[in-house]
Amino acid sequence: MRIALIIFTFLATASLLSAQQPLILDKIIARVGSENILYSEVQELFSYAKAQSADYSDDIQCQIMDQLIGKSLLLDQAKLDSIVISDVEVEIELQRRIDFILAQMQGNTDLFRNTYGKTPLEQKEVMREPLRDDLIQQRIQGQLIQDVTITPKEVVAYFESIPTDSLPYLNAEVELGEIVVKTIIAEENKEAARAKLQKIKDRIVNDGEDFAELASIFSDDPGSAQKGGDLGWQKRGTFVPEFEAAAYNLAEQEISDIIETPFGYHMLQLLGRRGNTINIRHILVKPEITQDDIDRTKNHLDSLSRLIASDSLAFEYAVRLHSDEEAQSYNNAGRLNNDKTGDTFWETADLPYQIYFAIENLEVGELSEVLEFEQRGEKIYKIIQLQSKTKPHKASLETDYSKIQNFAKESKKNVYFNDWVEQKIDNTLITIIDDFKSCPNLMRYYEKEDNAINR
Repeated sequence: MRIALIIFTFLATASLLSAQQPLILDKIIARVGSENILYSEVQELFSYAKAQSADYSDDIQCQIMDQLIGKSLLLDQAKLDSIVISDVEVEIELQRRIDFILAQMQGNTDLFRNTYGKTPLEQKEVMREPLRDDLIQQRIQGQLIQDVTITPKEVVAYFESIPTDSLPYLNAEVELGEIVVKTIIAEENKEAARAKLQKIKDRIVNDGEDFAELASIFSDDPGSAQKGGDLGWQKRGTFVPEFEAAAYNLAEQEISDIIETPFGYHMLQLLGRRGNTINIRHILVKPEITQDDIDRTKNHLDSLSRLIASDSLAFEYAVRLHSDEEAQSYNNAGRLNNDKTGDTFWETADLPYQIYFAIENLEVGELSEVLEFEQRGEKIYKIIQLQSKTKPHKASLETDYSKIQNFAKESKKNVYFNDWVEQKIDNTLITIIDDFKSCPNLMRYYEKEDNAINR
């Protein structure tokens, strides 16, 4: 079985979306070490494949099973290596993916609901466990290939091994930097929000009013407000640090002081504790954002843009001083990473529409106008710098060495990873029901003695 590196993009995407399919009667159809493959997994992915293309063939189920075996090999190894993905890591990646989808939909939650059949919050829960498996697979793959290196001689050899008429034709690409700023809220608006929450707390503590009832009326967290502020049972590491520090220092039924987080002001009550797991509820009051706040934020970015354009302020230094530290680009000197390729190069067709139009007429080094985006239900503002731009051309060592180097290194990683997979297969008990004996790509498993699960 030849498995390309990061082979499970299809499986991850399909499993996230196919979770919307009706429940399928289940049974175990294969075992890979300690991992089971279920009939429902194959059928859901098969349904997804049919929905994506009218040209699907019946042997797609053979391919799906092969891919699921590869996935299970990694999950089995992850268990052996005690690899765990924290709830915080899952939550961050979930939110990033939901934010990306919403950005493509221009923040239209009705369109999101119509497309997925669920609200963004509900879809996050559907995606949670498939995404955890996806992250575990990426983690174990990363550990397996992290020490793979490539020399300049190997890069040249890789390039020269490509027939001239097969050299890739590279599309126009850009590299972009960004400075991200959250709305700069006036201090009086912050104080007003804090005072409002203090009055709510007084009504609970002094007047004996019901926390849940007031949460449902006043909390600015719509997801929990409808549940009386209840966030349910959560493990340590789920919440932002300020929130979590306050929550874990409460006694049961105790109400916290007012705390500030990036989301606004909170009042917490601990409902229960089970070891490192707590049941917490809260009331969130967000400061009002006025047009003056928005104008102040945009003017701030405009000022930075003028300083950078006049060479009075280096872009990278402006990122360090002014960009939001929670932005993924912050620790990369503001450079935008392309999740699709894993590097900083973007084909223009892959850019979010808003950024594409913002940089369309820029020269290298120039900055866009201030752009407004929605992230986690809040407005953020960006200026984008066009840092490099290439025209469509045939790849060459002279102009594309770093890209060819990446291709060569990925090729070497694939060889290394596939060798590991072959060894893992030889050393892992893999059993499959007889239904897949017609699949040529699975015959190696049936050739092992007594490996069929008959049900």
